[in-house]
Amino acid sequence: MKSFDRPSWDEYFMSLAQVVKTRGNCIRQKVGAVVEKDRRIIATGYNGTPQGIPNCFEGGCDRCRAREDGQLERGQDKDKCVCIHAEQNAIIQSAYHGISTKDAEMYTTLSPCSQCAKVIINAGIRRIVCGGKYHDENGIELLKKAKIEVVIKST
Repeated sequence: MKSFDRPSWDEYFMSLAQVVKTRGNCIRQKVGAVVEKDRRIIATGYNGTPQGIPNCFEGGCDRCRAREDGQLERGQDKDKCVCIHAEQNAIIQSAYHGISTKDAEMYTTLSPCSQCAKVIINAGIRRIVCGGKYHDENGIELLKKAKIEVVIKST
């Protein structure tokens, strides 16, 4: 019998998150997220501006543009950014379509910030697999405090 080289579930869903991130429209960084439940994709998300707002790369986010131009330091005026993070977008899409994220798993190309971690916790997601670490590791610590399994994988 022939042997088949198949990716693990983590590798499979992470590779899909890598594809999802290509849709991101943030000029600073692209991130992708996939939410799955029972090995079925229930939502995807990428970072960028909300519906009806010009894309970030079209000038939709003044904060991202100022950061790119070197006018802001990393982390400065984060509350002025209009872009939605990939993790938030995936959870929002799930809610928009009436699909529960309770006991689901999330795959992200980058570990979540603390704001996204709070959303993930309250969405009932039980496990998160990250393709790399975000510069602010507070999100990871918050997830661990909430007893959510966190796996960091290099891509």
